[in-house]
Amino acid sequence: MPNTEPLLLIIEDDDAFARTLGRSFERRGYKVLLAPGLDEAQELLKDHNPGYAVVDLKLKGNSSGLACVQMLHAHDPEMLIVVLTGFASIGTAVEAIKLGASQYLAKPSNTDDIEAAFGHVAGNTELELTNRSTSIKTLEWERIHEVLAETDFNISEAARRLGMHRRTLARKLEKQRVK
Repeated sequence: MPNTEPLLLIIEDDDAFARTLGRSFERRGYKVLLAPGLDEAQELLKDHNPGYAVVDLKLKGNSSGLACVQMLHAHDPEMLIVVLTGFASIGTAVEAIKLGASQYLAKPSNTDDIEAAFGHVAGNTELELTNRSTSIKTLEWERIHEVLAETDFNISEAARRLGMHRRTLARKLEKQRVK
């Protein structure tokens, strides 16, 4: 009898979060594979062909979530890939989609959110547009996080690239995000 469980690959370097998310999907009938980065995911793909993947955008070491998305999409263009990130920005969302992700979710996201994202892969022309324009503070926040991600979260280098003093950047990061 063929295996009818959907196969899900979770690429996440936070072991505790990966295990918790994996167990939650297993309770929903998925078979789950865990990989902390790009190299481990490539090894798993030699023997497995998952239909679903959840990829953390910021991984430790040399792994990049965007590189993982690109590799997964090249392996199987039909794979449904959801990118999760605690450092959401418009730039990384656009790049993730261009590289083959189906959806892009900001953390915290739960299993319901991710599973709904797997089911919502086509665009929606009925999506309600808001009249609210993006504030300067929100744009600044997104740019800061984009540069932080580019510099592997090196505050001194990010401050240099942003043209501000390191202490100024540190103070901005301590403030709560403007909604």
